[in-house]
Amino acid sequence: MSEQNIFDNQEFFDYYRALRNNPMSANNVVEKPALFSLAPDLKGKTVLDLGCGYGEHCVGFLNLGAAKVVGIDISEKMLEVAKNENSAPGIEYLNISMTDISEITEKFDVVFSSLAVHYIEDFDKLVKDVCNILNDGGYFVFSQEHSLTTALTTEDYWTKDADDEILHYNLTTYTQEGERKVSWFVNGIVKYHRTFSTIINTLTGAGFKLEQMLEPVPSEDIMNQIPNYKRYIHKPDFLFVKVRK
Repeated sequence: MSEQNIFDNQEFFDYYRALRNNPMSANNVVEKPALFSLAPDLKGKTVLDLGCGYGEHCVGFLNLGAAKVVGIDISEKMLEVAKNENSAPGIEYLNISMTDISEITEKFDVVFSSLAVHYIEDFDKLVKDVCNILNDGGYFVFSQEHSLTTALTTEDYWTKDADDEILHYNLTTYTQEGERKVSWFVNGIVKYHRTFSTIINTLTGAGFKLEQMLEPVPSEDIMNQIPNYKRYIHKPDFLFVKVRK
C-alpha cells in the first residue's frame, strides 16, 4: 500500500499551494464545481473527506447542511493549513492515511475524495474500506486523474504542429496498469494507473451501484480566456464517479 506523502515536501507544498490559490486553475474552474455537482443531499448527514488537503471542501460540505464533517489527510502541512484557515464547529481533522481508514470505527452517510485515489496502490482495499465505513444507502463520490492521463509512462503527452498547436493526445500503454512515476513540481511522484473497467468493476464488485460519471471540461469562455485549456478538446483531465452502497 502506498504511504507516499509528497505534500509534506516543502518545495512541492509551496508550488501546490500557489496553484490552488490561482482562481483560474483547473482545480477551481473544472474539478471543484464538478465534484460538488455530484453531492447528494447533505442536510443532517455525516461526511468523511479522504485526502481533505486544506479543508476547503469540508467547509463546503458543512455549508450544504452536513451535520458533521471529518477530514483526513496524511500530510501534516496540509492539515495545519486546514485547521488554521478552514476550521468550524462540526469539522474534525485527523492525520490519517487513506490506507488506514479501516481503523475508523465511526460510520458515515457520504464519503468524498478529491484527486487523491490515484495515489493509492491498493484500490480494491480502499473501495472495500469505504463500503464498510458507509451506512446503508450511503454515497461514495470521488475524482481522480483521468485514466487517459495516468496511462502514459512518459511525459510525451501531445503531438503539435509547426505553430505549436495541439493536433492530438499521445495515448500509450493504456492497458498496462500499475505504478507511474512523474515529475510535477518535483521529481519522482508516484501515481497508479487503472483502466475504466478496473475502476468500475472494483466498485461494483464491492457492492456499490454506479449512479453517475463525469468527464468535465472548461466552458468555451474559459477556453477562450486561457488557450492552454483547449487541450480538453482532445482529453479531459479528470474522471468523477458517484456510487451508492
